[in-house]
Amino acid sequence: MADQLETDIIAKIKAHADPQAGEITPATELNALGIHSLELTEIIFDLEEAYGIEVEMNAAEAWSRLQNVGDIVESVRSLIAAKG
Repeated sequence: MADQLETDIIAKIKAHADPQAGEITPATELNALGIHSLELTEIIFDLEEAYGIEVEMNAAEAWSRLQNVGDIVESVRSLIAAKG
């Protein structure tokens, strides 16, 4: 069951995803959503602003580490916890 953080992050990702992508779940692969490096960078900026966190990675690292929606949710969750 999705918590509020997951729901909010999925909404932010959906704003950048291909409208034809359908339902987005934690298991949804980013490339299946039509999200490429520019969109991923914009999503990361949105998340940093929304949660007062800083994601330290370049685009190449982002693509290798963030394969699906759940990876983004867990990364944000850990950064929020570390900030706490």
